[in-house]
Amino acid sequence: MELSRKSSEVSISFLPVCVEVTILLTGFNLQGLNIATATSVVRGNDTDQQALLQFKAKITGDPLKIMESWNSSIHFCQWRGITCGRKHPRITKLELPSLKLSGSLSPYIGNLSFLMELNLSGNGFYNEIPQEIGHLRRLKTLEMTNNSVSGEIPSNLSACSKLIWLHMADNQLTGEIPASLGLLSNLKVLGVYDTRLTGSIPPSLGNLSSLETISFASNSLSGIIPEALGRLTNLSFFAVGENEISGIVPVSMFNLSNLMAFDIGGNKIQGTLHSDIEFTMPNVEIFSIRGNQISGQIPISISNASNLNVLQVYDNRLSGSVPSLEKLDKLKIPPQVLGIPSLTILLILSLNHLTGELPVEVEKLKNLGELDLSHNKLSGMLPKSLGSCASLEKLFLEGNLFERSIPSSLSSLRGLEALDISDNNLSGEIPIYLVNFGALKFLNLSFNDFEGVLPSEGVFKNLSYQSLLRATDGFATHNLVGSGNFGYVYKGILEESGVSIAVKVLTAVSGVDYKGNDFKALVYEFMQNGSLEDWLHQSITMNEPETSTKHEFLSKI
Repeated sequence: MELSRKSSEVSISFLPVCVEVTILLTGFNLQGLNIATATSVVRGNDTDQQALLQFKAKITGDPLKIMESWNSSIHFCQWRGITCGRKHPRITKLELPSLKLSGSLSPYIGNLSFLMELNLSGNGFYNEIPQEIGHLRRLKTLEMTNNSVSGEIPSNLSACSKLIWLHMADNQLTGEIPASLGLLSNLKVLGVYDTRLTGSIPPSLGNLSSLETISFASNSLSGIIPEALGRLTNLSFFAVGENEISGIVPVSMFNLSNLMAFDIGGNKIQGTLHSDIEFTMPNVEIFSIRGNQISGQIPISISNASNLNVLQVYDNRLSGSVPSLEKLDKLKIPPQVLGIPSLTILLILSLNHLTGELPVEVEKLKNLGELDLSHNKLSGMLPKSLGSCASLEKLFLEGNLFERSIPSSLSSLRGLEALDISDNNLSGEIPIYLVNFGALKFLNLSFNDFEGVLPSEGVFKNLSYQSLLRATDGFATHNLVGSGNFGYVYKGILEESGVSIAVKVLTAVSGVDYKGNDFKALVYEFMQNGSLEDWLHQSITMNEPETSTKHEFLSKI
């Protein structure tokens, strides 16, 4: 910036000298010099204006009538979305975001040689990006998100050497990421997500030392994460989730100290997270490796991420106990996964092979909004310390081996909106304090060994009736499979789980129907063959295992 300003000052100070010399040298035609200069300026203006008119000609949809201002009654520098330079009437910015425009991009856009910012996001532009865009050598910002642009990313974008911001997300782009983008030495933001890119991430991107953001999420990329990306010391945002990327995560990626978001979820990445990995991402706030094939244990050093507020490692092959605060060496003990106080949004460890008890250190997650430990092999009692997580809004513990009763300390979790502890070995009575959870919208207590009376107020009010009414299609006659002295039996399918059930309207699940009448019913898993009595009272001589049933207590409002 300083060099450019000084150059302008030199040019301005040089002009009077030229004029003075021209006056003294009478052989020169001063008037002709002025005419030539004026003609040059007009020619430049005409080029820009014609390029804009060609751009306008390709617009096929303009419901807000934005293009009506693009007419000869006013100078093109005053047209909607146009900014010109201060010292010359040449276009430096073309900004028309979210104006419901549609059409294709004119190749004449490449004639706007002074253009520094092009923002057409949030419109309906389609067809390919013209190769002529590579002629914009002064371009610093290219923003094309949320359109319907197709074709490949122009490889000659590398000629736009001053480009800082390149954002083409949410389009229909195809082909591979051009390796030539690795020549954009000034690039800081590279976002091409929610498109249809294929191929692999080019290692040449590792040469972009200024790069701060990489987002290629939700494409069809394959290959591996290049080792070269571990050199991007200024990288703060890395998201390549929802692709087909395989291989392992380069260890060097864990040493990028400026990273604030790291998301590789939803790929085919393998490898082991060894407990001795040196996890040095002190500024990371979001860390997600969900939905891969990563095995091993959760590295203890992840606790070095003191700013972490979202941790997603679910749906992998992680094993071993959830780390606790036991002393492992003579060094100062850092807090472990369940003791990171900065976790305020998500902690999801579900769909792994975690074993052992839920450590009491869970009490340190006082500000956490969602805790999901479902579908593991956790066992033992639910710790009383879980009641200290007073900010919890969602708690998912289903599909484990937890046993005995629900601790009374959970009564402090009054902000819960969703609670699922189904498919465990829990027993005892259903806590009456759940009726006071006014924010509770989803409750699943099914497939446990609870006993006693089901509460009838709060979230429990009308719950058998609502779920069973939907499951049996309003107790329709076509779902009636039997009748007897004690009531009718209907076949149904629970919409929440898809489980087939037999509903005998009688005594176990109680509530009121929509008319205020008492409603009582027994709910069993539906058996395809034979009567309910045959299955409940099988003869020992049948040499078949006895079956057991579990009551379904499910509420989804």
